[in-house]
Amino acid sequence: MSDVATAELGTVPWTIKGELILNCNCTVFCPCVVSLGQHPPTEGYCQAWSGVRIDEGQYGDVDLSGLNVGLVLEIPGLMARGNWKAAAYIDDRASDAAFDALVAIFSGKAKGTTGLFSMLVSEFLGAERAPVVFENEGKTRRLMVGKFIKGEIVPVEGSRPDEDIVVHNTQYWMGPDITVAKATQGRVRAHGRVWDFDGRSAEICQIDWKGPGR
Repeated sequence: MSDVATAELGTVPWTIKGELILNCNCTVFCPCVVSLGQHPPTEGYCQAWSGVRIDEGQYGDVDLSGLNVGLVLEIPGLMARGNWKAAAYIDDRASDAAFDALVAIFSGKAKGTTGLFSMLVSEFLGAERAPVVFENEGKTRRLMVGKFIKGEIVPVEGSRPDEDIVVHNTQYWMGPDITVAKATQGRVRAHGRVWDFDGRSAEICQIDWKGPGR
């Protein structure tokens, strides 16, 4: 790992601003958003893929802007009880220093907003480079991560078609305002998992994450 990712791990100031999308196996909108993990997923367990588009980001002196990250998450029951399994796919355009920085952030070792991963993830399945493409087309979001994730989500329509359904002012770790969405495609082929979540719950969140000293 680069010097900035090792010598001061957990003390380096970092920020990420951008957008996160997530699709899980819940049949209706994920109850974790408002219960903060105290209510079980609709199927009793959670399987999910997620994508992060970094519009602006820094880890110490390392620029993370313009990079994307894909995640695979597996949670056996109540989110708050931990025992998560997680894997990360880092944009293959990332420099070595940016790769190390993003691994530190998404493993929770960099503390801050994502520090909870270090407490909740009992098995980090690893991080690897992959082509990670995050696309916006109108209200549609797409994530393509090599041969591992192929996802597309759209906001659920409300009574006013031009206005998204948004859950505001939550204490959800990702961000306070979560747009209710569903997957039009949600396929994962990674680490022995073969998942298809078409039509299942999805979320869109504008993120403003930070680490020590920010």
